[in-house]
Amino acid sequence: MSDTPLPTSLAEIAEDFRSASNDLKLQLLLEFSDELPGLPERYAGHLDQLERVDECQSPLFLTVEVADGASLEDRPVSLFFDAPAEAPTTRGFAGILHEGLDGLSAAEVLAVPDDAPMRFGLAEAVSPLRMRGMVAMLGRIKRQVRAKTAD
Repeated sequence: MSDTPLPTSLAEIAEDFRSASNDLKLQLLLEFSDELPGLPERYAGHLDQLERVDECQSPLFLTVEVADGASLEDRPVSLFFDAPAEAPTTRGFAGILHEGLDGLSAAEVLAVPDDAPMRFGLAEAVSPLRMRGMVAMLGRIKRQVRAKTAD
C-alpha cells in the first residue's frame, strides 16, 4: 500500500472500518448503503448521463460534477451514484466514497491514492471481486475529475 495520506474525511471512515470486527464492518457498510443520497432531479431517469462501473457485481452508475474555480484547489467536486436498493454492498461502497469525497476540491480527490479502498480493512469481510468494484469506482471518479478539469 502507498503511504500517501487519505483526506481527513475518508481517513476517519477508514479508521472506523479498520477498528471494527468483520460483523460490524458489514453493519457499517449497510449504514452507508442506507445513507447514499438519491440522484438529483436532473439525473433521475437519465442513467445515460452517468457512467456504468462494469467491475461492480451490481449495476452501479456514477457521475462527477466539478464547480468552476481558479485552480484545482478551488474547484469542489460533487459525486452522484445510482445503485439498486437490493445491492447493499455496492451501495455501501458508493456511500463511503460519497461521504469521504463529496465536497472536496478536485486537487484533493485527484490526490487520493488508488489503493484507498484497501485501507478500510474490508477485504476480510467482502470478496476480492467486490473490492475490485470499489477500486474501479474510485478510478472512474478520478478519471472524470481529470477529464472535467483539463483545459
